[in-house]
Amino acid sequence: MHVDKEYSAQTLAYSRRNVWDRMSNQEKATTMGFCEDYKRYLNDCKTEREAVDVTVAQLRGAGFLPLGGSVRLKAGDKIFAVNRQKALIAAVIGSKPLEYGLNLVGAHVDSPRLDLKPQPLFEEEGLALLKTHYYGGIKKYQWLSLPLALHGVVVKGDGNAVPVVIGEAPGDPVFTITDLLPHLAKDQMEKKMIDAVPGESLNVLAAGMPLGGVDLKERFKLYVLEYLHRIYGINEEDLISAELELVPAWSARDTGLDRSFVAAYGQDDRVCAYTALRAIIDTPNPIRTSMLLLADKEEIGSLGNTGMNSAFFEHTVAEIVSRCTPSYSDLLVRRVLANSFALSADVNVGLDPNFGDVVEKMNTARLGCGVVLTKYTGSRGKSSSSDAHAEVVATIRRLFNSAAVTWQTGELGKVDQGGGGTIAHFLAEHGMDVLDCGVPLLGMHSPLEVASKADIYMAYQGYRAFLAVLQ
Repeated sequence: MHVDKEYSAQTLAYSRRNVWDRMSNQEKATTMGFCEDYKRYLNDCKTEREAVDVTVAQLRGAGFLPLGGSVRLKAGDKIFAVNRQKALIAAVIGSKPLEYGLNLVGAHVDSPRLDLKPQPLFEEEGLALLKTHYYGGIKKYQWLSLPLALHGVVVKGDGNAVPVVIGEAPGDPVFTITDLLPHLAKDQMEKKMIDAVPGESLNVLAAGMPLGGVDLKERFKLYVLEYLHRIYGINEEDLISAELELVPAWSARDTGLDRSFVAAYGQDDRVCAYTALRAIIDTPNPIRTSMLLLADKEEIGSLGNTGMNSAFFEHTVAEIVSRCTPSYSDLLVRRVLANSFALSADVNVGLDPNFGDVVEKMNTARLGCGVVLTKYTGSRGKSSSSDAHAEVVATIRRLFNSAAVTWQTGELGKVDQGGGGTIAHFLAEHGMDVLDCGVPLLGMHSPLEVASKADIYMAYQGYRAFLAVLQ
């Protein structure tokens, strides 16, 4: 076939484009303002429970109502459902029948952290300490010598739940895990990094003042127990039915002289959770029903009854179907799921010049070059990846290009280096098309992750276009 149309060979090549180069001064100001709201969200959402609570408040403020009772749903209705204060689904009913499927953006709200063990409190050598069990994939040495805050809930023997936040307010004490001084760390520093800090040594300094006289046993531990009872009305047995998490005791901050980055704890994956939340709030009248899914337990395999592998998602979709259609059936629910299109909204690695040898640079995302389309995740031989079809990637390319959303592609490291997964394959099990789409980070899973404000805003724009436009 001969094509007469003249063209420059350069137009045939693909190259990433920097978002800032494409923005007007007004768009840059809008991006900066959007990220101020995002930083406030991060400061208020350091646990999955807090993230769900803040999300519910924002949804209610935007007119979303709890999915309950037997009220019929119609186009334009906005509803949400919460699963045990740790997972959430919100939806705006579209003008098309549900049988045509959903436009779904799914993220997760759990992040790597240190959990207190069920029996955490002990004393040794005149110090009261707390035992921890790390949650998710962390580099243990990164959690030493940091100011830590304690967040969570204690459910007492009478069933009453007591919220706990220590270390965030001005003047609050903080916690820390002390490190070994370099003068005596010869043996430690000769170990592999993975072995230098055993998990059982991640004990948190809690107190150092004794209670009562010198003859009282465990008086340093008893000081802590007396404090917890005086302030919170709890005893040591109550700690067995508690969920208490240690997280970095600092706020989200602008980074760089140009303030172009956000540095904060928990951006994996709350950066996608927040941008998706804002996207569905700003999608009042979609053609296809739009849905936000915030899952728990992604960092530890998506198991449990609040993880993506639970029945919460399917049950909630079935509930919505039953409220929208006069003739409910299990087959109809299956059709809705199979005809749906999902973006698995999770972060990817950004190219770090300090560690360029672990990635293949042609196929690695760059900070500032837009939201990342990830055709497949997994590890090594694409293990545990849903691997989106070419038609799926082309659909999102076309949509984002038409909506002026700056995007790029990315992989999670060199083929034999390692890798990771998302919730994409759990969604794909229902037969729907899924593509991973999120924000690139530096320092992923560290206590201080870095994202570009340009990429954050492009994620919001991409999710909003997907929810509102894709038919």
